[in-house]
Amino acid sequence: MRVCVIGTGYVGLVTGACLAAIGHHVLCIDNNAEKVARMEVGQSPIYEPGLELVMQQAMQAGNLVFSTDLAMGVAHGEILFIAVGTPALPTGESDTRFVEAVARGIGEHLNGGYKVIVNKSTVPIGSGDWVRRIVLDGVADRQSDIAGFDVVSNPEFLREGSAVYDTMNPDRIVLGSDSPRAIQMMQALYAPIVARTFAENKALPPVPVVVTDLASAEMIKYAANAFLATKISFINEVANICDRVGADITQVAHGIGLDSRIGHKFLQAGIGWGGSCFPKDVSALVHTALDYGYEAQLLQATIRTNQQQRLLVVEKLQQALKILKGKTIGLLGLTFKPNTDDLRDAPALDVIEHLVRLGACVRAFDPIIAHSSHPGLAKVTLTTTAEDLAKGCDALVLMTDWSEFQHLDFDRVAPQMNHAIVIDGRNFLDPQMLKAAGFHYIGIGRPTTGNGLITRLMQLSKPVAVVESAA
Repeated sequence: MRVCVIGTGYVGLVTGACLAAIGHHVLCIDNNAEKVARMEVGQSPIYEPGLELVMQQAMQAGNLVFSTDLAMGVAHGEILFIAVGTPALPTGESDTRFVEAVARGIGEHLNGGYKVIVNKSTVPIGSGDWVRRIVLDGVADRQSDIAGFDVVSNPEFLREGSAVYDTMNPDRIVLGSDSPRAIQMMQALYAPIVARTFAENKALPPVPVVVTDLASAEMIKYAANAFLATKISFINEVANICDRVGADITQVAHGIGLDSRIGHKFLQAGIGWGGSCFPKDVSALVHTALDYGYEAQLLQATIRTNQQQRLLVVEKLQQALKILKGKTIGLLGLTFKPNTDDLRDAPALDVIEHLVRLGACVRAFDPIIAHSSHPGLAKVTLTTTAEDLAKGCDALVLMTDWSEFQHLDFDRVAPQMNHAIVIDGRNFLDPQMLKAAGFHYIGIGRPTTGNGLITRLMQLSKPVAVVESAA
């Protein structure tokens, strides 16, 4: 099928490359000429494992082309994906001006055969009808020349760092539309993925396809992200209680995760969630609820808990070092999660801001961020290795659970530090190994020495045993 993807960010580029990889003829459009020039020679403008190889293979097969010409893209595609950014505004609303501009451009250039216009961007509920009206405004004086079009909501559920895998092996595909013709075309588009023709495990059952109305499809995306964000905030709340009572959140999470109604995923306590999706999607859903006269108190609490959680490592540093002014703090990782170069709403940025405000000298090492013009890193010294980072530091803070941090030579690192202290913001490191290397290990919701609760119970049981013996 002939596909046009408008916008080549994480969602658009991965979607376009993967659809081209399964045999469709894909033209990706972006208004950034420099970015298009890089993609035309097979270079991915974003760091995403496996993406560049998929791009190059699809280009060699003649299935993937890049351009800045929107008119050419609209003429080429039977299916037109809108995959531009919808960042959060200060009010919490989604900024939909880029979606509006693309929809208006599609309307201006629409002519000829029937088209399916797909909202791939995460858009507020009701955006499908809104996009339809914008396109109709653009073709008002040319309706006799238009064969017709329909709008489909096809939300993405990609995880940065595994976006290619998620596209080829989705948990489900959601299609929202009131047009049987549009749904049929979308089902044909995704047929190879549904049948797992290109999946790593072809023995799995077909991918479920959920067909709904437009509004329900848009809500599914927001509800999924809001639930996952709430699950993380919940386990962080429990971790903070564990800190106070001496329980170990890793054992608690394992125990509750064995309940089939709960499951183990998204139960890793730490410094909270960030990135481009959870923050803006939860805020957008809260704002949508307010628009309709409902206060989503649980979601508001989810956001507050996450904001507070980010500063927990600063509190733990103050407890360990007392005064932070003049101290040197080294951050292991900057991105909001591993296997991405994305700094959008990364918890590290909030931690840096507070440490600088308290007078600390902040250094950082990230395997991907070698240098950056991000304003949040203006007062941060970036090092080229984790070992260089540790020299002269008063404490290290693990901010991102990059796998290579588990393999650091902590025996060699400890003597180079002013104080061998590690704050494990992701409960990712081995406490016993670090203690053996001479570190004072501090996790999130984890006893610093052994299992505090068991120790307390043993201590409480001794007087009882004495009394029974005396009796």
